[in-house]
Amino acid sequence: MIEPFDDTYFMKKALQEAEAAFDKDEIPVGAIVVVDNRIIARTHNLTETLTDVTAHAEMQAITAAANFLGGKYLSGCTLYVTLEPCQMCAGALYWSQISKIVYGATDEQRGFNSMGTKLHPKTKVVSGVMEAEAVSLLKRFFIEKRNLN
Repeated sequence: MIEPFDDTYFMKKALQEAEAAFDKDEIPVGAIVVVDNRIIARTHNLTETLTDVTAHAEMQAITAAANFLGGKYLSGCTLYVTLEPCQMCAGALYWSQISKIVYGATDEQRGFNSMGTKLHPKTKVVSGVMEAEAVSLLKRFFIEKRNLN
């Protein structure tokens, strides 16, 4: 029997955020932050909307979760994000002291693993959750972008 609140359940919520980004013509990356099986932040990429290169889904999620909690540290929280965080986001996640990161698709060119960026030593990482769905959405976005140009 599947647990009602497992990594797949929450990644589906992050994928809904990625779809919202797709609909806004943003690179479709979605993120949510969960504490005690409760979603406290729902975000997606807003780099085009805000004309801000730092407005990645993870950065938006960190800010929203910290505001919700009333403090800068996200210990006890889990970030679900559809694409492996880049080194900028990984650095911010390091400083937030987030307890767990779950991501879908691997970013072989810009992901924190390929860039050699370290996370907080207490942060647990789970990769590949609903990876096929995350990759499919990203590919669809970039195929549509290429066909428009």
